[in-house]
Amino acid sequence: MFESLDHLHPEYEVYDWNRKSQFLDFAFLPPNGVRFGMECDGYQSHIKDMDREKFSYALNRDTFLTGMGWRMLHFSCDDIQQRPEVCTMLLQLALAPYLAGKPAVNELSAEEKDVLRLAWQLGKPIRPKDVTDHFRINFRTARKVLNSLCF
Repeated sequence: MFESLDHLHPEYEVYDWNRKSQFLDFAFLPPNGVRFGMECDGYQSHIKDMDREKFSYALNRDTFLTGMGWRMLHFSCDDIQQRPEVCTMLLQLALAPYLAGKPAVNELSAEEKDVLRLAWQLGKPIRPKDVTDHFRINFRTARKVLNSLCF
């Protein structure tokens, strides 16, 4: 389905709103900039053994990642094992527009998204110097990208 596994990453590390390290089961990161998080949820570990706090955190984590630009896809372990054709069909439905070469509809450029990710990692107000040092670009370009993020 992916033609190659070059852009599929198992156990992909992401950070939540508290900058706590979390892992997606899989991340699909094609070159067009779209980010898909894929989770394989087992009944035992994701529902049956959850208390209300863990349940709430799981929902908030998913919503946070969606807000950060991830497109989250969830599959039950039962479906993966017993009904893989359902999972394949749902993956094709979700990924087809992006694998067919259609550009993703995004308001931010790739550079702007990269700068926002850097700001999130730094956990403090970002300066043009931070951008120039991290991306090895000149000051004017860094300032231009930062200004484009000001609304």
